[in-house]
Amino acid sequence: QVQLVESGGGLVQAGDSLRLSCAASGRTFSTLSMAWFRQAPGKEREFVAAIPWKVGITYYSDSVKGRFTISRDNAKNTAYLQMNGLKPEDSAVYFCAADPWGTGSRNRDAYDYWGQGTQVTVSS
Repeated sequence: QVQLVESGGGLVQAGDSLRLSCAASGRTFSTLSMAWFRQAPGKEREFVAAIPWKVGITYYSDSVKGRFTISRDNAKNTAYLQMNGLKPEDSAVYFCAADPWGTGSRNRDAYDYWGQGTQVTVSS
């Protein structure tokens, strides 16, 4: 069983930056493909970014490409999402997800484990 705990959310202004963290436990972190999804009120949970267990490849949604960066530190069992140039439309609950031996899928059904989410609110 994998436990995921997100942190780093908050209330910021448009143009600001935030860094989200996702601490994992319960399994060798280097074997986990990690991803971030987000869900705004009344909307479906959507893919944001992914980094497979084989480091060196990253994937992004078109809406965040060039502004957000996903990374991982296998020594710290932690994945990160650096968010720059935040926009009001980025406001959502951000979820961390893990897929053992995964390939960095954009499909939320590919992920077996989820965190509880952290709120990001961007004011205009």
